[in-house]
Amino acid sequence: MAAILSVSGSPSATSRTARLLRHLDDRLREQGHDVISLDVRTLPAEALLGADFRHPAVVEATALFEQVDGVVIGTPVYKAAYSGLLKSLLDLLPQYALTGKTVLPLATGGSTAHVLAIDYALRPVLSSMGAAHIVQGWFTLDKDITAGDDGTLTVAPGAAEALAQVTDQFSAALGGRTTGRTTVLAPVG
Repeated sequence: MAAILSVSGSPSATSRTARLLRHLDDRLREQGHDVISLDVRTLPAEALLGADFRHPAVVEATALFEQVDGVVIGTPVYKAAYSGLLKSLLDLLPQYALTGKTVLPLATGGSTAHVLAIDYALRPVLSSMGAAHIVQGWFTLDKDITAGDDGTLTVAPGAAEALAQVTDQFSAALGGRTTGRTTVLAPVG
């Protein structure tokens, strides 16, 4: 099956976005894919903000993008756009780092006013980086994601079904099997 890089652009250590991605990673693994997780917040700030293309952590992150067939990009939405942290990483990658890749864009946010951030802020950048196929993304409201202190994650039924559908479409585009389940996001721990 395909190799997938799952990238969280959230700056928060307790991010619902990152926890949602890690749960979707499990679904993709169930479908036979190899998934590598990357939390951009773990990269050195001085390398990201100083645009240090040669920093070992940036070189390693760039190599991860080169090695995979597909990329899941998840970000919280701030001020109607994807996170500045994610922007910092994307700016350090080669111009065509996504050439030949299938990409699944995902976003979380507090208001439906930001639902178009994927299409108007993130998708153009992914396209300009050469993505071969950007599958339908999904925006999930923060209120639909409940992350427990014990590691559980629950997503409201409608959002869970939509996330399962876009994840399965991404998997299928990469030649993976789908689980056929519509309720993907039950408690984990």
